[in-house]
Amino acid sequence: MMNEDILKGKWHEIKGGVKAKWGEITDDELTTVDGKSEKLMGLLQTKYGYTKEKAQEEYKSFIDSHK
Repeated sequence: MMNEDILKGKWHEIKGGVKAKWGEITDDELTTVDGKSEKLMGLLQTKYGYTKEKAQEEYKSFIDSHK
């Protein structure tokens, strides 16, 4: 997945941003994601009803803003 290294490398810095953007994601869920893009996108689909494509778009937009 694109930008996986960014997510893993900066996870501790940006997980607060994940929480701010997607407030329904719990701290426990963030711990489970642990910098893995597929897990984060899966959560977006589950919590927000995003399609896979929408989750990928939202993820890419979020990561691009944290480069």
